[in-house]
Formats: sequence, C-alpha cells, structure tokens
Amino acid sequence: MRVPVTDLGAHGHGLARHDGQPLYIPDALPGETVEVRIVDRVGDGWRAEVLSHLDPSPDRVEPVCPHFGPCGGCTLQHLRPAAQAAWKRQQIIDAVTKRGLPVPDVDPVVAIPPGHRRRCTLGWRRTARAVLLGFHGQDSHRLEDVHTCPMVASDLFVLFASLRALLEDITGAGDAGQAILTLTDTGADCTLTLDRPPTLAIRERLAAFAEDADLARLGWLSNGTVEPVVERRPPTVLMAGTPVRLPPLAFLQPSREGAEAIIEAVRARLPASDGAALDLYAGMGTVTFPLAAEGRAVHAVDENADSIAALSAAVAPGQPITTAVRNLDSDPVGGAALHAFEAVVFDPPRAGARAQATALASDGPPHIVAVSCRPATFARDARILVDAGYALGRITTIDQFPWAAHVELVAGFERRPAAALSD
Repeated sequence: MRVPVTDLGAHGHGLARHDGQPLYIPDALPGETVEVRIVDRVGDGWRAEVLSHLDPSPDRVEPVCPHFGPCGGCTLQHLRPAAQAAWKRQQIIDAVTKRGLPVPDVDPVVAIPPGHRRRCTLGWRRTARAVLLGFHGQDSHRLEDVHTCPMVASDLFVLFASLRALLEDITGAGDAGQAILTLTDTGADCTLTLDRPPTLAIRERLAAFAEDADLARLGWLSNGTVEPVVERRPPTVLMAGTPVRLPPLAFLQPSREGAEAIIEAVRARLPASDGAALDLYAGMGTVTFPLAAEGRAVHAVDENADSIAALSAAVAPGQPITTAVRNLDSDPVGGAALHAFEAVVFDPPRAGARAQATALASDGPPHIVAVSCRPATFARDARILVDAGYALGRITTIDQFPWAAHVELVAGFERRPAAALSD
C-alpha cells in the first residue's frame, strides 16, 4: 500500500491516513510517499512498516548508528539536524497555541550534541549462547544487542563490554534484568537488577568488576530498594561548585551541558537582585545551588526524600539554602507561604504541575520560571498562569535528546499590573 506522509507525530513517527484513521510509520518523513505494510493496531490508528521510500525527503540523512531502527533509543537519526531543531521548536509553539494562547516568542534551539548523555538504563537478557545488552525496540519487548552507541558519553559506553562479561559470569540462561548507569564527577554509578540475591561468590565477582571498571559505586536493586555491594568513593555531582552525593537511582539531568543550559536560561529570566527564591521540584539542587551562589536565599522543595537529604547534606555553613520534603501535586505550596519569595522556579516531571500552577496563579510572586520536558503539560500550566494575570515571556528551547522526540524548555512569567488586566 502506498501512502503520502503528511507530518511527524509526537514520537517522531511519520503520519499518514488509512481509511480515515491515522497510520504511524517509523522511518518516514513528511513529504515522502512510502510503500508500507500495516503491522498492528495502535491506540486510535495503525502502526505500519516501511517497505520502500518512493520519493525520499530532502531532509532525509543516513543514520549514524547501525542499530538505528531496531533500537528504540533514537527515532530521528534519519532527519537532518536543522529540520529536527525546527520540528522540536514547532512542537512548543503548537502546544501553546492549542491552549488558546498567542504564538509565543521561541528562541532557536540550544542543541546538546550526541555523546554527552551521562545516564542510561540498559536491558539485558541471558540466552543459551550469550548475554544480550542494549535497548528495547519501540513498543516492543525485543532487545537490541547494542555494540556501539553515539548518544552516551564515552566514559559510560566503555562499560558496556565489561558489563556483558560480568553478566555472562554471574547469570544463567533465561535470566533478565536491567543495568542502570550514571556518570558522576567521581566516576560511574551502576545498579543491577538480578533474578535472585547475589551469593558470596557473586558479590566477590561484583566487587572485582567495580575495581576493574573503576566504578564509584555498585549496587543491586531488589523490591524497589538498592543494596550497595561496594562503594569505592562517594558518587558526587558538582552543583555550582558544591559536591552533592548522588542517591541511588536519583534523578539527574541527562547531560552536564543540558543542565548548564537550563541554569543559564533560568538566570536570564530572574531579576538582577538578591530576592528570595522558591525552587519547586528541586531534586538534588540543579537550580538551587546556582541561585544560592548569586546570594539569593533559596528554599528547595521536592517529594523525593533521598534527593532532598542529599541536597541538605551538601549545604555548606553560611549557604542560604533551606529544604523541605513535600508532594507538590497533592500538597502544593500556596497562600501566604508564597509571599516570602520574589521568584519561583518549578521543574516538574512530564505530568506537569497542575496543582502547583493553580496555587501560584492565586498567590504567586512577581516572577515565575517554568522548566519543562513536555510541551503539552507546560502549555496546560501556562494557560492557568496566564488566565490569572501572568504574561508569558520568551521561551528557550533546549534539546538534550538529539535524535529523540523529547524536547525541554524554559519560560518566564511576569505578573501583569492590575491596570493592564482591566484593559
């Protein structure tokens, strides 16, 4: 069946129509006509497989990785980088205007090059012949055995081969799990899921692996809890010069360069003063410490107790930082508690911050900065703030996920004077 591809979907798949229903087509680009075979039902439409490209798009390029396609880690290696950037920027504009807001000012994309990703989660499975280690295909349980990956940092990728050798030694046919890797400023942190508790012999082998690979820390995950096997040195991440000890499985921005771009964009949207700031969904302090380094008193809030404990433990005497553990979805900061701050920064997970945005709409300070990894939920929260009298300012687009459909943004909001609201 031949179909014309009209657009790219939210996950980077080409979009076409079949019998009035959407076709989602990996490795297809807008403007192309493709020969496809329908594979299966997906949501409101069908997933199709490309059999041939009848008229390739001028934006089509040769993927740089031999695993592209079967590996689900990337979806856009076949799209020219400039076209990727334009598409990601347009995702933000479309999300905002779909909420009935004016077309926003959106800066050109700040692109973080491939090869800088400092965390990844690998799947592994032991077959009768070997250990497969890599990433699952999109919408699939099939595991692509990865032997090269241009996305991850070289100091992280170098562990892939030694991990295979380790798993060949300590697992049996049919075993499966994950290897969660994070590159810190003092070395790599590795957490393994295993099918059974490690024996003494396996623990010794794990410790030897950590020594040979020069890991900072190695642990194994069971029933949601990470048990440390060996910690050769504390795995720490520098936040504006302050070393923060990484809790097991804690969230960390995927690249140092991406974190720096976010911090720069946040700073650019705050007034040049030392007014107090509230950092919501603060994590380990990616934004907290840079703002405190400017002389601001910062109150950092997050629901993850381990992350807040790590942030609190890193605060030096005299640093103007306070912390609290709080679920901002069920118990947002609001009312008079917001009046102590000149500015609020919030960086929620992909689900956004509906409850917190509603609280800010009523009693928020003059300046709000939103950081988001999902344009759709950002736009929903922006609509809440704008309806309450805030003006949406310029948006910075940050691409920490080259070749993937994800995009991040930083946007500022200023509360408009009462006279402006009556106009």
